[in-house]
Amino acid sequence: MFRITLVILMTAASPIVAVDPERKPFGTMPDGTVIEQFTLKNKNGMIAKFINYGGIITELHVPDKNGKTADVVLGFDNLKDYLEHNPYLGCITGRVANRIAKGKFMLDGKEYTLATNNGPNHLHGGVKGFDKRVWKGEFVGDNAVKFSYRSPDGEEGYPGNLDVAVTYTIDNSPSWAIEYEAKTDKSTPVNLTQHAYFNLAGHNSGDVLSHELQINGDRYTEVDSTLIPTGRFLSVSNTPYDFREFKGIGARIKEIPGQPQGYDLNYLRSKGDIPTRVTPNQIRVAQLRDAKSGRLMWVDTDQPGLQLYTGNFLDGTLKGKGGVIYKQYAGLCLEAQKFPDAVNRPDFESVILKPGETYKQKTTYAFWYQ
Repeated sequence: MFRITLVILMTAASPIVAVDPERKPFGTMPDGTVIEQFTLKNKNGMIAKFINYGGIITELHVPDKNGKTADVVLGFDNLKDYLEHNPYLGCITGRVANRIAKGKFMLDGKEYTLATNNGPNHLHGGVKGFDKRVWKGEFVGDNAVKFSYRSPDGEEGYPGNLDVAVTYTIDNSPSWAIEYEAKTDKSTPVNLTQHAYFNLAGHNSGDVLSHELQINGDRYTEVDSTLIPTGRFLSVSNTPYDFREFKGIGARIKEIPGQPQGYDLNYLRSKGDIPTRVTPNQIRVAQLRDAKSGRLMWVDTDQPGLQLYTGNFLDGTLKGKGGVIYKQYAGLCLEAQKFPDAVNRPDFESVILKPGETYKQKTTYAFWYQ
């Protein structure tokens, strides 16, 4: 614990150092729109690449304990694969991340009906959510890229014109910070997140079952068979969901009911003295480490929930970067967000954005090695 605290102090004092931002074509949409890739680098060897289709992170190269870099996010080499069969690899999900029960919600006395694209439920913004939209991309100085998008009233069934901006920043900590902002002209639900699949040993290294995870969450949202919250918050004690201390991803994964087996649940961010407070609003909600490479990743956020998903539905049919086959558990997601189906749960923190308000969220993935 002392080691981690010391690194936090060093990180806070570190100036931003970025070098040579690059912008180049990545592919062409069916309508002729050219998609661009934006590259950010720092002097510590970190390289991040993003495209303005879905705000996707396509590559994230991070040094290990020996100074050797590896690309630690799953993805594709070309736009065609992202268009044809992308299970949300590295994208922005919205307007509402996660699930909405039966694709319906009531707002201001009116019922809205959305697509049911995940069994009986609505998932990650619908058939063509933010993950499948073309965003406007622009560099913000040398160390950040900003993606912006206007979601028109009625898109995927949601009310209101929603103006969204997501800024990705790379500094020499090294870390990847994500800042979200949105405004609307009509009340509408908004709950955004980043859906990067991480494998700290490298995207081409196999599964993440040997990774160790610690989550500052002592409760989770109980769900039904379709992964919709029941409304109950359950303790993680004496369950396979207990990651309050570092534990291997694969240690108890076969105890989880359902098919395919794996983690896909929302943790409540702990309060009190357990988490490390990084800024007045951000709390360290998770730590992920890979013993072989020595890479350590921290997740800091101001959001109340953290969705852990272990790539359960990756079935070996996806061919990723460099021709690598992504099998089950090839990567895991740590998605900071508000709770699933919150739009239908008045007892959950509200996801309703009203005119005159600004939705803001910040999540940071910070890297180190041990």
